[in-house]
Amino acid sequence: MNATAATKAYAKIGVESGVSTADPHKLISMLYQGALLAIANAKNGILRKDIPAKGAAISKAIAIIDEGLNASLDKKVGGELAQNLSSLYKYMGSRLLAANLNNDIAALDEVARLLNDLKGAWDGIRQPIAASAAAVPQPAMDVQPKTANKVQLAYARG
Repeated sequence: MNATAATKAYAKIGVESGVSTADPHKLISMLYQGALLAIANAKNGILRKDIPAKGAAISKAIAIIDEGLNASLDKKVGGELAQNLSSLYKYMGSRLLAANLNNDIAALDEVARLLNDLKGAWDGIRQPIAASAAAVPQPAMDVQPKTANKVQLAYARG
């Protein structure tokens, strides 16, 4: 096995084991990260004039946003927040399609900024949960701060 094949195999195992051991909160964060990586790869494809790579990367980003992030939303429990996120994800998909058709780096950058903002907010609600769990003994039932709980309710529980 050559070094490249070994590296790819290790990376695949690392991602698979990361997914299998991640909690639902971490999985959403991983989806954001995956979409951001796909957008970066699409941008590189445009800059290298590698149209197949650009198309594949944009397709991957759209799939992550639509089939991962948007599909994970629980619109009944999440209410207006889940509906707004769904609309934003649909907008991102349309911007990515435009980026693909027009080699539009600005559209890729716009979607990346939106995803970065969402990922930052999502990751930020994790710290208060962890900090409060460490500071206060938790009862047997799962109790989380109200602000984090409201945001997390937008996503379906696995």
